[in-house]
Amino acid sequence: MTQLRRLGATDLKIAPLVLGGNVFGWTADRDASFAVLDAFVAGGGTMIDTADVYSAWVPGHKGGESEAMIGEWLKVSGKRDSVLLATKVGMLPGEGGEKLAPARIAAACDASLKRLGTDRIDLYFAHQDDEATPQDAALEAFGKLVDAGKVRVIGASNFHAARLKSANDAASAASLPRYHVLQPEYNLVSREKFEGELQDYCVAENIGVVTYYGLASGFLTGKYRSREDLSKSVRGGRMGDLLAGKGKAVLAAMDAVAAETGATLAQVALAWLMAQPGVTAPIASATSAKQIEELLPAMDLTLNEAQLAQLDAAGA
Repeated sequence: MTQLRRLGATDLKIAPLVLGGNVFGWTADRDASFAVLDAFVAGGGTMIDTADVYSAWVPGHKGGESEAMIGEWLKVSGKRDSVLLATKVGMLPGEGGEKLAPARIAAACDASLKRLGTDRIDLYFAHQDDEATPQDAALEAFGKLVDAGKVRVIGASNFHAARLKSANDAASAASLPRYHVLQPEYNLVSREKFEGELQDYCVAENIGVVTYYGLASGFLTGKYRSREDLSKSVRGGRMGDLLAGKGKAVLAAMDAVAAETGATLAQVALAWLMAQPGVTAPIASATSAKQIEELLPAMDLTLNEAQLAQLDAAGA
C-alpha cells in the first residue's frame, strides 16, 4: 500500500501523486473524466487538483467546467469523503473583481463550492500573485473562509520566493492563516523556477510542495524525440525548444534509468520529482483510465542515488 505523505505542516495527508483536473470537461468528456477519476481513486490516489479558470481558454467555455465535472462525479460516486479537493482563485475574473481582491476571493470560493457540490475545499490556492492587493488583505479574506469552515488549508501557486516569504511574514504579524503549500512549475527540464531560494525556503519552513507540469506537457513521456515528432501535438513548438536545449540529454538519461528499473519514462519523471527535497507530490493529468494506470506505479517507484544523480546531471 502506498505510503501517504503529510502536506507540509498541515493535517492533510496525501498519496505522492496528485490528479490534475485541467482536462475535465475539455479534452476529457464526461465518460472519460469519470473513468479517470474512478481509476485514480481505485489505485490509491487521494487528492484532485483543479481551478475555477479551467477551462476558460477554450472557445465557448467560461471557466468552472472542470470543477463542475468533478462535482458531478462526486455526486454520482459518493466519494467526497474519500478524496481531498484542491482548487484555485486568482486567474478567473468575476464577481468581486479580479485576482486576489478580497471580494473576489469570497465570491469565487462560493462559486467553486457550488460547482463542486461540497461544503468545503481542502486546499485553496491563490493561483497567482497579485501585487495590486495588499498581502494581508488577501490573507484576511482567506482567513474568513477558514473561519467559516469553507476552506481547510491555503496555498500559493506561481509565487516567487520573496513574495511567498513576505506573505507568510504578514500572516505571522497579523495572526492570519499562512500559505502552507506551494504549487510551482517543476520537472526534469524546467528546474529554475523552483530550485534554489524557493525550494530552500519551502524546506526550511516545512511548506508542502505539489508541482505542476511534472511531465513537461508530455515531453518527458518520450513522445517528442525529433523534429518530425513535433507535429504530433499543438504543443509542438514548445517541444522544439526543449529538444534544442537539454531535452535530448534528459531523455537519454531517462532511457537508461527506465531500462534499469523496468519503469516507463513517465514513471521515472514522476518518481524523480517525488524524491526531490521539499516535494510532497507532483500533479499529473490524464484523459483515459489507461493513462492513469501507467502513472500510478510511480508512487511506489524508488530511484537509487546513482539513478537520481544521473537524472540530475542530465537536466542541470
